[in-house]
Amino acid sequence: MRIEVIRAWPHRFDTVLLDLPMGARVADAVQASGFANDPEITGYAIHGVGARSETELRDGDRVELLRPLALDPKEARRRRARKT
Repeated sequence: MRIEVIRAWPHRFDTVLLDLPMGARVADAVQASGFANDPEITGYAIHGVGARSETELRDGDRVELLRPLALDPKEARRRRARKT
């Protein structure tokens, strides 16, 4: 099955397309992508929906590697409001 793994930052991203066997899990995709040793990874999502490392994948899934928030969303809104 065809899986895409994405690791993103504010202005750039890395993506890897993988062919994995049926029954592969998120952890298998992360390991095969070469991103497993990234210390910034705090979680996973599949097409924007939170997932765990043991979640089974389906053909065409996009695994997104999540990083910590750079700024609390409430604080970001406050800063934008102050500018107007």
